[in-house]
This record gives sequence, structure tokens and C-alpha cells, in this order.
Amino acid sequence: MTRPSARIPIDLRQPLVKALAGLADTPDDVPGLDADLQKVARLAADRITGIAYAAISRRPGDGCCTVAVGGDLVQTVEEASGAAGEEKAPRHTGDAAATTTAWPGFREKAADWGLGMVSVPLFTGSGATIATLDLYGRDAAVMAPLTAGICAAYDPDLWWLDESGDGPSMDSGGAELVAGFAEALSVRSTIQLALTLIGKGERVDARCAYLTLRMRAAGEGVLLRSAASAVIASSLGNQSAGDTT
Repeated sequence: MTRPSARIPIDLRQPLVKALAGLADTPDDVPGLDADLQKVARLAADRITGIAYAAISRRPGDGCCTVAVGGDLVQTVEEASGAAGEEKAPRHTGDAAATTTAWPGFREKAADWGLGMVSVPLFTGSGATIATLDLYGRDAAVMAPLTAGICAAYDPDLWWLDESGDGPSMDSGGAELVAGFAEALSVRSTIQLALTLIGKGERVDARCAYLTLRMRAAGEGVLLRSAASAVIASSLGNQSAGDTT
């Protein structure tokens, strides 16, 4: 089974893939990170079938999450309202149609409701985990493939498809989540390798190496991953030149 390829132009990728990979390529100090995180939650809630809620937790200790309601749950509520003769609220369509709200104590409330949870770490350009994307649902048949896919993104040996290419059922939104997370891990790995090379070459710590890469990317008007790839290519070129002398 071929994994999502970093060679696919980012503008051709699905919205959730672009949002997750883009977040991993975003410098930590840029404004608008909260909006980017909310967008990830809205996309997950809107695009993954069977997810009741998608929540962003930045500070797990305070118990407050930014929560987006899944399209399936909204539809169920609308149908119930229609059956009761109530006027349905208009629904938005298109990407990230779900809305978000701050919800103190949501994790505890979800546990009280008996919802299952799949948690996905979210990180920015330095590699730091700045939040988790927590997906909640009642159907174990929906949650299990998501869990397997996220684990497989970390470890190729855990890839859930068998030799025939069959595996647990996952809708296109779930596959999009797994592909996006795998791509985000790839972006982070590329940047982290570049930081290691910069640190060794310039004899600086990880923080200074990140600032160096950040300034190079800004100066060249490119993404962090592009600047990182250039650092890696230069290092490999220098190593090859040294081997031939």
C-alpha cells in the first residue's frame, strides 16, 4: 500500500490534508494559529462520517475545548426537529461548514455521554505539539479504523491493510485525516532533520537552529519545509563532494 506522497502538489490535496500539513509547516510565532486550529476542528467534524464532535484542546489541564459539531449529529437534530414540526435552522454547505464554540469541561461531559475518543496531536513548525484534535463518536466501527490509521502513520509496520488491500471500513473523511496526519509527520521529520544539521554545522542549540531556519525561510519567501529541504540537499551535496576528494 503506497502512503500519501509528499510529491503531490499541496493545492491538489483535500482540505483536511492541507490544513494538517500546513499547520506542521507554520512558524510558531505567526498570528492566526487559533483560527487554523479551529479550521482543523471544523473540517474534521464536517468531513468524517460518524464523528459527533471534533474538539481542539490546547491546555488539557483547564478542561476547556474548542468544539465543532459533526454533520451527522446536526442532521439527526434537524430531522428530530422536523418530525416535531419545528422549523429547521439553515445549514451551511461546503468545506468547514461546522461552527466551533468554547466548551469548558467538555472531555468530562463526553465521557459521561459514553462517547469514544481518538486523539491526534497537532504541531507547528518547531515540532512542538501545541494542541490535540480529539474526535468523539459512539460507533466503535467508525472509531477503530481511525485509531489504526493514526497509529500506522507513526509506524509503517502497523499499517492496517492486508496483502489484498482490504481493511477496516473508513470513509473518505477518515482517510483524509490519516493522510493529513501522515503528511504532517513527514513535514515535521524534514524540518527536524534540517534543525539537527544546522545545529551541528553552526554549533548551536535547537532553539537557535529553529530561529536560523525560520529566518532563512522568511528571507527566501518559502515555507519552512522548503527551506529545510534546501538545508538537507546542501548537506548531502557537501557530503558527496567530500567523499570524492
